[in-house]
Amino acid sequence: MNGIVILGCLLAVQSVANGKEIVRFDLRDLLRRDGLTVINRLVEPVPDPRMNGLVLSEEYGEGLVWINGVSLSSGTIEVDLKGQNIFQRSFLGIAFRGADDSTFDAIYFRPFHFPSTDSVRRSRCVQYISLPQYTWQRLREEHKGIYEHVVDPAPDPDDWFHIRIVVRNDEALVYVNNAESPSLRVHLLSDRKGGMIGLYTADRSGGSFANLTLETEWPLHP
Repeated sequence: MNGIVILGCLLAVQSVANGKEIVRFDLRDLLRRDGLTVINRLVEPVPDPRMNGLVLSEEYGEGLVWINGVSLSSGTIEVDLKGQNIFQRSFLGIAFRGADDSTFDAIYFRPFHFPSTDSVRRSRCVQYISLPQYTWQRLREEHKGIYEHVVDPAPDPDDWFHIRIVVRNDEALVYVNNAESPSLRVHLLSDRKGGMIGLYTADRSGGSFANLTLETEWPLHP
């Protein structure tokens, strides 16, 4: 199976252009109409209505917001993120190929490392994990420098930044603020070929998410 499968998603605008299917999600209305499954977080609309986004609260443990009825195998995920420059308190990104609330892949950012002049901290700006087996601790210990990387040029840690995650077959490429070269390129470690997609925050972290878009080659279905 390649692409995106949408089953009963309440508010998504789909279009086809240049052989690609593009799906734009109205996150604010999805929240209002129970189109999201929220795990271990409180969720509110972003105060600025132009952003069409959500704010997740800071809580202990990991937080997820699954998009109901959406499954992604291969495609491109785009979203705007806003964390904060507080050490060890800002971890946010995208979960994908999810099987349940504890079994998924994720790519997330540590904005508090963006402005650091320390080379070790800067090398940990963006991270890939595949839970429950491949945590960031295990990957850092067993595969140093492979599944986390610097973001250069670094965004403002307290401002919005744009990410594009290209998931294709068994790899993912991560682009930040429309850069031509990826900040991270990894081999995906799970054996799942598709699954749920959602917003992700790690322990003690909240964050803001806006303008979620999925894109895949046409046709969507096998």
